Amino acid sequence: MFERKKKKQASWLDRILALLAVVNLTLVAFDWTYVPWRDFYFRYLPEFTWWYGETFKGMEPNRDTVAYLAAVDALQDAGLDGPETEALLEELRDRSVAMVDENPFALAEKSGTLERIKNEMRDRMGLESSKEAFRNFWDADYLDAVGPGEALAFFDDDIRPLMETNFFRGINERGRPIDLFWRIDLPFMLVFAADFLIRTLGISRKYRGTNWFDAMLWRWYDVPLFIPQWRWLRILPTTIRIQQSRLANLEPIRDRVTRGLTASVAVEMTEVVVLRVIEQLQEVIQRKTLRRLVSSPDPQRRYVDINGVNESEMIAQKLTDLAVYRILPEMRPELEALIGHSVDSVLSQSPVYRGASNLPGFKEMSGQIGDRLVSELTETAYDSLKSALEDEKGAELTQDLVEKFTSTLRTELYQNATFDYIEDLLVDLLEELKINYVQDLSEKDLEALRQETHHRLYQMTQGQQQNVMQPRPMRSRSLRGQ
Repeated sequence: MFERKKKKQASWLDRILALLAVVNLTLVAFDWTYVPWRDFYFRYLPEFTWWYGETFKGMEPNRDTVAYLAAVDALQDAGLDGPETEALLEELRDRSVAMVDENPFALAEKSGTLERIKNEMRDRMGLESSKEAFRNFWDADYLDAVGPGEALAFFDDDIRPLMETNFFRGINERGRPIDLFWRIDLPFMLVFAADFLIRTLGISRKYRGTNWFDAMLWRWYDVPLFIPQWRWLRILPTTIRIQQSRLANLEPIRDRVTRGLTASVAVEMTEVVVLRVIEQLQEVIQRKTLRRLVSSPDPQRRYVDINGVNESEMIAQKLTDLAVYRILPEMRPELEALIGHSVDSVLSQSPVYRGASNLPGFKEMSGQIGDRLVSELTETAYDSLKSALEDEKGAELTQDLVEKFTSTLRTELYQNATFDYIEDLLVDLLEELKINYVQDLSEKDLEALRQETHHRLYQMTQGQQQNVMQPRPMRSRSLRGQ
């Protein structure tokens, strides 16, 4: 009962820590995307966005854009008939020109926002110059002609939201933008650091011969949870903790990702390996290594023999036996037909044979004699060759013939630069193989190969899982007795 209760408490603890890891990873993701996505957050949560920026990012409203918007608000309160209207319009014209020239959005890396403001004003006024567009917009005659309500409504709807997104961010003593996210992250890091120390200490005590450092290496994936750098790496321990605590079954996703990565790596590795093998063959040929293999071995160089067998002679002997005992019997009808055709061709050129062929019955008799002669000739030649191989003296003569053929071939290859020509042809052939069959693979072919490899790996993993799930057969008593 105590063991079950202890196991249940440990399971709940794992789930709580997994939930804390998820919450921490969510906060890290929000903080990581806050600056680049600040306009998106500001559109839906403006107050929270300003609070978070001021509290943890050292952000405050930009003075120039705040003063600009304050002048617009004062103009809306005063109206076009107020005594301060002309002074406010002059101030807005001056601030508009200064905004275009000085670009107060540059410090916040929001120069694109200023370009949007300028484009909106150009489109509104139908002018190419943004400065002229602002001057004409903040003119009493223009506002009176179109109506101040319509003009200021355009500003509030299209220009004001863009200007409100501008901000100023402070710099710390190290010359970097202020970032106080560690105040949020510190409690989480302390919890996970304590959990890491307790777990590794428990592992070192549970398994004898394992020191504390080795136990830490066992839980290496938990380290990103309590270090302030590279926080995006926390997705790895968070995923592992979710799977271990069984908050969610991530096994199918892991299998899909693993098989996809394996298929992609297999395709790329296959292409690299094939290219490398072809390039090595080209280097072997270009270094004249193939020439040394074909030629007689160098007597000054020690040759390593791993089995005490002359492989080239054994291969030649096996090929000869295969040709005599396997191939020639199967080819006998074709050989007889070829020899018969040759005999007929020779006899047809004889004047005596052509004259005798006119006699009655001569063709049938000559055909039977020719077939009998070809059959006996083929049988005699095959029996002679077979007897020569089975006879000790014949085998010796056959081996001498093979050696003579090999030595003569070596000699002829080195005459008239034949071997150099063959080497050049081999190098060119390998280069054509690389270009046409390896390097010229299209993206469609690669994708098809990846899908095929992925499908095969999926079938293999499914088969392995089924084999693991099948019960093992019981051993017989006789085997147990052994």
